[in-house]
Amino acid sequence: MDPIVAKAMRREALTRDEARTVLAVSDEGTLELIAAVGRVRRAFFGNRVKLNYLVNMKSGLCPEDCFYCSQRKGSDADILKYSWQDTEEMVRAADQAVARGARRVCLVASGRGPAQRDIDRVGAAVREIAARDVEVCVCLGLLKPGQAEQLREAGAFAYNHNLNTSAERYGDICTTHGFQDRVDTVNEAAAAGLSPCSGAIFGMGEGDEDVIDVAFALRELNPDSVPVNFLIPFEGTPLAGRWELTPLRCLRVLALFRLVFPDVEVRLAGGREIHLRGLQPLALHVVNSIFLGDYLTSEGQAGDDDLRMIADAGFVVEGAERSAGPEARHDLVVIRDRGIGTDTEGNT
Repeated sequence: MDPIVAKAMRREALTRDEARTVLAVSDEGTLELIAAVGRVRRAFFGNRVKLNYLVNMKSGLCPEDCFYCSQRKGSDADILKYSWQDTEEMVRAADQAVARGARRVCLVASGRGPAQRDIDRVGAAVREIAARDVEVCVCLGLLKPGQAEQLREAGAFAYNHNLNTSAERYGDICTTHGFQDRVDTVNEAAAAGLSPCSGAIFGMGEGDEDVIDVAFALRELNPDSVPVNFLIPFEGTPLAGRWELTPLRCLRVLALFRLVFPDVEVRLAGGREIHLRGLQPLALHVVNSIFLGDYLTSEGQAGDDDLRMIADAGFVVEGAERSAGPEARHDLVVIRDRGIGTDTEGNT
């Protein structure tokens, strides 16, 4: 693994065979892989973790049929559904996140793509939030010509549109638009001067070659940030039965993305809690960015727990002067009142 890590340190592109080697690491060897890849993460990003926060401006009722999405056309998932929120509500949510240390606020709305009135509405929120000296990333679906420029002029810093999976498999997860539509939108945003943000979702039945395909396709787009999601298999969606990821498999996928994108923001995104579970802190030795709190339609780990996890793993929130250090956690000290010496069954 050392030669592959050395290439990443030099910002040299991995070959497909080298990418296969990373994904083929055994469960027993995964901790050694994380230790090796962690050197790349620290070389380019030190001990900082960037916090991002999602604002779901419009939830559900999407005309697209992305099979993984709880907001898709035909979804029976029991999620919140609402139309566009007021600018004041978006700004309030952003202010709360910034107060907790978020450096990027991501404004997201379901739908195929925005109408002009949507661009105007989002632009008003962007102007308000960008005035807080925070990066504003917008995710509105497929863009029409000129819309990216309007968002940039309003103060947007970045535009997110994920590729999600390999070009070959795209038809297996969506039929209402294609892989190239997504590539075109990322390129449109970048050409307008917006920071391109694009990533993928794993756990949808893809094999190693698909993981490598989408990683290399993303590399060709030259994104500034790469969110890595793990499928949240919502009941009521076509992928509800997909529970194929293990925590160690997730770590290997993250390690590959760090090696493919050594000096790019790699963001641990949706699904981290349910798939990485107790190994979430290990992922911080690979990624340099996470979402704080909840996602679009599912709850995430409590924000306080995110911040404690970062500090406990020896990292510092980006923008903070130093780690919060150890804190009194009297809530963790619980007097035993069950088991031997009591009339209550023990904790077994």
